[in-house]
Formats: sequence, C-alpha cells, structure tokens
Amino acid sequence: MMYNFFNYSKGQMAQNRLSNTSKKYTVVSMFSGCGGMDLGFSGGFEIFGQRYPSLPFDIIWANDINEAACRTYERNLGHYSHCGSIWDVLDSMPKSADVLIGGFPCQDISVNGKRAGVSGARSGLYKAMVKAISNLRPKVFVAENVKGLLLKYSEESLQKVISDFKALGYEVHYQLYKAVDYGVPQARERVFIVGTSRNSNRFMPPATVRNPASYMTAKEALNDLEKFKESPEINHIWSRANVSGEQGNRRLKADKPAHTMRAECHGNIQFHYKLPRRLSMREAARLQSFPDNFIFEGGLRETERQVGNAVPPVLAWHVAKAVSESLSRNTGSPESNGKLAKKYSVLQKV
Repeated sequence: MMYNFFNYSKGQMAQNRLSNTSKKYTVVSMFSGCGGMDLGFSGGFEIFGQRYPSLPFDIIWANDINEAACRTYERNLGHYSHCGSIWDVLDSMPKSADVLIGGFPCQDISVNGKRAGVSGARSGLYKAMVKAISNLRPKVFVAENVKGLLLKYSEESLQKVISDFKALGYEVHYQLYKAVDYGVPQARERVFIVGTSRNSNRFMPPATVRNPASYMTAKEALNDLEKFKESPEINHIWSRANVSGEQGNRRLKADKPAHTMRAECHGNIQFHYKLPRRLSMREAARLQSFPDNFIFEGGLRETERQVGNAVPPVLAWHVAKAVSESLSRNTGSPESNGKLAKKYSVLQKV
C-alpha cells in the first residue's frame, strides 16, 4: 500500500471531514492530547486502504495541558484546543453538550507507573471529568484509561471512579478493548468507561471486526515506508538512543502486531522488524492508526509523547459509532430504525 503524505494542505483534512456529514451531537473533549479520540469521533479519515466515514459529532470544546499536543490538535482537527490545566479552563466550557469524552491521565494507574491510583496527582484528574459531567449533564460520556484500572491493585480506584460517575445519575458500562480486534496493528489494551443518562438507551459495545487469525501485522502496516528516507516534514524521524532494558530491546516481529506504543518511549521505542533502527514517529503513528496526513507538531520527544499517549483513532471510531447508534435510538429520529447502523456498518475501501 502507498500513501500520499502531501494530499492535504494544513487544516484541509479537517475541512473535508466536516463537510461529509450533517453534525447532530455536540461534544466536549477533555484531556484531548493530539486528538486521537476526537479524530475517531469525527471520522472522515483514511488508513490502511479503508475509509472511516464521518460520524454525527461536532466537537465544540477541547483541552490539553501540553502545548505541542494542542498545536497538533489545531492543525489536524481544525479548531482551537484550550491549552492549560483543566482546572484553569473548566469555566470556559459551554453550558451543555450531548457528549463528553476524555482520556484522563493514567500515570498513577499504569502497570509502569507508581500505582498511586486515583489518589495520585495525575490520575486524580478524573475528578475534573466528574465536575464537568455534573455541569454539562451530557446524554453520554466516554472516559478512556489503561488496562491497569482493571487489575487487582487498582480495585479500590476502579470502584471509586465508577461510584463517582454513578452518583451523577448515570448507568455505567466499562470494558477492556483490544485495539487489534478493531483493525489496529498494535497489541494495545485500553478500558473505556461509558455512562448513559437514566433516560437514555443503554450503550451497546461495538462488535469486533478482526480475530487472531486476521490481525493486521507490523509488516502489513509499515512495509511501504521501508524505502522512505528520514523526513521531519512527515514525522519520519527516529531515536538514536542506545539499547536499554526490557522494552528497549524489543524488535517488531514482521508477522505479528506491534507491542504497545509507550508515551515515554525515548530509548524504549521498539526496533523495526527489518531495518537497523528504532521505529520512526511516522511508523509509530501508523501503528496507532493515525492517517498519514495527520502531521504532529514538535520535535522527536514531543511527538513520541503525543503518539504514545493517544487513543488509536480507529478504535475510537468504533466506540464513537456505537455511541451514535445509542443516541439515535434514544432520540427516535428516522435513523433509529437501523439506517444509521447500516450507514456505518461497512467500512469503505479506498
């Protein structure tokens, strides 16, 4: 497969995506990062020879604390991201929204973190989501976090998070998702917590689209990039760090999906399955299912952090599609008779 990295001028990807559908549901996005979850909710992008159609969501407010991530977001999503601590910008949120989404920071919950749980300074930021949900009263909220939230050492943290969300009057569903099951060539596992208001329909998780026999491999995802020379313009740059312990020694296997991309990956990012170097940021972004015309702002370390922290857009698209179907059933619109599900059920080949 081959992709043209220069198909789109700055912001044109977002403009094309927005023109493909009539937006119905307003979305507030917290801890937005570079925009992986938001791109999934917007839809209208292409990756791995498939098109993920636009979805009926209009993101009206976004935020992140990382300046480079905010610049990346604005470049590719086409609208402003409030840059700063969530507590400092909370009052600038709109008064209401149909949907609230966000991947609250997970360093205190991650297997590789300090395991302070939601009492930790970073993961405790989920309380800002609780506050925002209380203010906005969305029909649906979606919170994303690491697999560690479901492990034994996080049992109290999970119970606290779920209890606080339920106390707001929401029915809460949580589930571990494997990105490879949804067409992402990476063994990434993430928890999505979905809350629906008591007068809304229950959320039905999206069906998987792949199985172990059909998982996309690293070579399938990356082979056409082997002949590209290093190019900062398309984020095709890589770390020269020496081999480090554990993950720092990992090399991709051509016939298997990649290992999980890490945010603090300098010296830990995986080696190419064939070439004598670590993965480039363009390759890492590809393994996260970002389209090739999604260009990251910042240098190597900043881009590593953005890519590793992101929600894979393809996985987010499948979750967003399920959210849109839940909302359409609730509103009783003409789409509630199954037209919406049919419209988005088959991915378009490109």
